[in-house]
Formats: sequence, structure tokens, C-alpha cells
Amino acid sequence: MKNKLLKDLKVLLVEDEDKIATLLKAAIGDNFYSFIVAKDGIEGREVFVKIKPDIVITDIMMPRLSGLDMAKELKQINPETPIIILSAFSEKEKLFGAIDVGVTKYFLKPFDPDELLDYISSISHKLGNKLVELSEGFVFNKSTNSLYKNDRFVALLKNETKFLCLLLENHSKVIDDKTIKECLWADDVSNERVRTFIRRFRAKTSKKLISNVKGVGYKLSIGES
Repeated sequence: MKNKLLKDLKVLLVEDEDKIATLLKAAIGDNFYSFIVAKDGIEGREVFVKIKPDIVITDIMMPRLSGLDMAKELKQINPETPIIILSAFSEKEKLFGAIDVGVTKYFLKPFDPDELLDYISSISHKLGNKLVELSEGFVFNKSTNSLYKNDRFVALLKNETKFLCLLLENHSKVIDDKTIKECLWADDVSNERVRTFIRRFRAKTSKKLISNVKGVGYKLSIGES
């Protein structure tokens, strides 16, 4: 099954060999929101600043600016962006430098594109500030207001999405009934309607996703099992 979280990710591939870049883009590029190719380290740095990708894949040996030197500069710009190195076996000794740079992973050429895709899929829930890891295997995409459970899309109604966004924006606080009413409904509604709404939301998602602080309100569980 395809990981739907990949469709929200921007990937930057920095590769000077046109054949490899073309083959890799054809093999896995359609899985992502965008898959941009740069031909060397200097262009890669420029594209990185422009598009702010969620992940970078780069060759080591390239003209003008090597993959490792580029990676050092990218880590200074945004230390949180994962960087994957593609390396020929003859360049294996250069990979020791990748540890100091903070490279996330490396693949030795030739490699199976599906293995690369599987690795990106395994860390997809951690990529980008727009993805928030909740409890019980749930992940919320703030840019698309989409909820996923173990990579499966969870369809939410308009008010359910608004409710989740409200809790997420105030995740360190307990949200009372009054605030929920004002955010979700234009007309005054009863406390019983609020309780019914939250009960149905929990049935659709998980009882553990929303904590009930008795006599106070509700709180979202983030990054907890």
C-alpha cells in the first residue's frame, strides 16, 4: 500500500548524472508532492533556499560543489532537513565525513529505488513542520488539514477538522466547552450537543487521542502512545 503521507512531501534530488536523475525521478518521483532535480551542489543550494524541501537526496561527487560540502551548507540553513547521500562503492571512505555533517542515511550505488522509497516512507511522519505526530499512530498535516492513522487517510467533517485544529493550536492547554462552542457553531448549542459531538469524534478516531479533564475541558494527546 502506498504511503499517502509522501504526497505532501517536497523532495530535492541533487545529481549531476542525467541518466541516474531521470531514472530515479521516473521510478519514485510520482509518489511525492514534488520531485525537483538540481544538477550540482551550487544549483542544489539555490533550489533548497527557494523551495524549502522536506528531504534532500544527493550524490557525493559532483562538479563545482560536492554533495558533502553542499550538505554542510544546507545543515547551516536548516539543520532539521534530512539529507540522504548516494555514493559509489569507490567513494565509501568519503562517507565517514557524512557523519560529522549530520547526513541521515546513505545508499551505495547501484541501489534499488524501492529501498530508497521505503526508507523515506519510514520517516515520512517526521518530515516537515507541517506534519504533527499525535498519539495512537495519528499524524495531522497542518498544510492540508488532513488526518492519517498509520498512513491511512481519516475523513473528517468540517467541524471535526476545526475541533482538531483548535486543540492542536492550543495543545498545551485544556479547552473548555465554551471555547469549543464559539469555534464550531454560530448558534448557541447545549453542553449535551458538545458531548455528543466529541463522543462521535472519539469513535471515529480514538478515545485516547482526546483527553477529558473532568470539570475543565479537553486536551489533545501529542506524541504519546
